[in-house]
Amino acid sequence: MSRTFIVKPDPATVVNYLKDFAHAEAWDPGTEECTQESHGDIRVGTRWHNVSKIAGVTTELMYTLETLTPGRLVFKGENDSAKTTDTITVQAKAGGSEITYEAVIEPKGAGKLGEPLLKILFERIGTKTEQQMTEVLDGLVA
Repeated sequence: MSRTFIVKPDPATVVNYLKDFAHAEAWDPGTEECTQESHGDIRVGTRWHNVSKIAGVTTELMYTLETLTPGRLVFKGENDSAKTTDTITVQAKAGGSEITYEAVIEPKGAGKLGEPLLKILFERIGTKTEQQMTEVLDGLVA
């Protein structure tokens, strides 16, 4: 699933906000709870425990911040049934920022059987994610 869209805040504001994956509670329609597990400032290696509900199924993943640069964030999540990589690229555009958000989900084991249905489901979620992330980020500009 991949979406590219424009938001009002500058790239530094966007990256500073999105680097805290706990904020996924506000911008990710599936996330019900997301808490930082690592202590201290957010940096590469910081971990979050994420509880999501998708299509009525609750799942828990442990996410790690793998990449943190002024224009790119990469979070990797994993549990027994899937691996996920969320890549957020941010660049200046139209007086604000252009965001490309890509989520790649790799089912493991028996989860691979539902892969075609997951693709359809995550495309729908992608549209909701774009809407919510835009609303939340635009709200950061006073």
